[in-house]
Amino acid sequence: MRALISVYDKTGLQEFARGLAELGFELVASGGTADFLENEVGLDVERVEELTGVAEMLGGRVKTLHPRIHAAILARRDDADDVATLDEQAIRPFDLVCVNLYPFSEVAGRYGVREEDAVEMIDIGGPSMLRGAAKNFAHVAPVCRPERYDSVLAELHDRGDLSAATRRALAAEAFATTAAYEAAIAHWFGDIEAFPETLVTAFTKVADLRYGENPHQRAAYYAEQGARVHLLSRVEQVHGKELSLINLLDLSAARLLLREFALPACVIVKHANPCGIAVAGTIEEAYDHALASDPVSAFGMVCAVNRPVSVGLGEALAERFIDVLFAPDYEDAALAVLQRKEAIRILHDRERRGFPRGERDFKRVLGGALVQDRDWDVDDRETMEVASGEPDEACWGDLVFAWRVCKHVGSNAIVLAKDLATVGIGGGQTSRVDSVRLALEKAREHGHDLNGAVLASDAFFPFPDGPRAALDAGVTAIIQPGGSKRDDEVTATVRDAGAVMVLTGRRHFRH
Repeated sequence: MRALISVYDKTGLQEFARGLAELGFELVASGGTADFLENEVGLDVERVEELTGVAEMLGGRVKTLHPRIHAAILARRDDADDVATLDEQAIRPFDLVCVNLYPFSEVAGRYGVREEDAVEMIDIGGPSMLRGAAKNFAHVAPVCRPERYDSVLAELHDRGDLSAATRRALAAEAFATTAAYEAAIAHWFGDIEAFPETLVTAFTKVADLRYGENPHQRAAYYAEQGARVHLLSRVEQVHGKELSLINLLDLSAARLLLREFALPACVIVKHANPCGIAVAGTIEEAYDHALASDPVSAFGMVCAVNRPVSVGLGEALAERFIDVLFAPDYEDAALAVLQRKEAIRILHDRERRGFPRGERDFKRVLGGALVQDRDWDVDDRETMEVASGEPDEACWGDLVFAWRVCKHVGSNAIVLAKDLATVGIGGGQTSRVDSVRLALEKAREHGHDLNGAVLASDAFFPFPDGPRAALDAGVTAIIQPGGSKRDDEVTATVRDAGAVMVLTGRRHFRH
């Protein structure tokens, strides 16, 4: 039997190639792979240029693109014409093709990469060999993942060959690999156009999940190929049960909201909606204020903080039922306290680069997808207009805080805040005034004093009834996009109450 090996990533190759040789395989290899197998592993290898009679050319761009390679891969052993052609040309077929590809996504995804460096990572020969072997899977085994090496060797050792089912599974992996590779390249080239005519993207599985939103739904988490940062990149789980799909939805919501703030901040999320957020001088204070916002909804929470967890904070967190805790670091004693809780999933975030701004937002719909720019911008007061009153610095702080939180609440979104902490959140209602009533009800339920509080609305108020309800409850400042036909009437209602109205000129729907 013969194996053709041409890999960029040499992980596990020493053991795999040696195992093939011990099973009687003749090894053919290209360029650097041949050097590695001969010099590092000490195996006898036939070089591709010896087989083809043509030396590598164009700086290595052309080495395996030759009929003696591709005919040996594509020939059908049960086809008399194919076999006769091989005999006529003195070509011996391959039984296994082991190929992995140049790391295009890794190189192209680096900050400041030059275009010519990215282009050189576009593999031509590798995908061609892999696709040929996958097409001819009935006779050839395509192996493209180091994770497969052990199982392939084990089956060859036990059976003497690979079953049709194994070769078919390997072919599926090979085609998925080449499709994802081409998709990453197409995405990179297509990035010059915001929404290209054909949108091609690819995702790589990070983890299987126990189930989806409900136990009868299968689920897995995939990361988009070429993404510099994804939800679990550089995130280490240091304790607890495996993450569920709902955990990941909530964690994504928490991380996106947490990036709005540079000061010590705590975000508490349930069912992909924030239920308690606070900014404070210390992370301990931020957690206390965020929890106080709505301690009932916080049961079974996803909690994310942007400062290390101290012993004191760890002890406070250990008193609550928490599904997921996300932080940039943990004091050893804090981790010890938290790890006494068997169920809590503790995540250590080692990502320091921040999220890339160019990411697209996908929303699945029946038979397709909606694609938009992600709502990334972190809004500040410079672009806002004061329509009523004169907000002081403390009021401005609460208004901007509430506005940033509001962007992450399901529409229609209403956020009540005071002293840089949420005190009532209403979202997901079909009527904006109902969201106001829900936020007020939440605040009253948990004993929050609304005198001097601010209100943020993700879109304009079509009628003055929502602001009037908030003003009657003690709210003294409102921030909203404006743009309603009744803006004058709404603003007059706020002005007559002696309250502040700030218009942002931008809405933040989240459906």
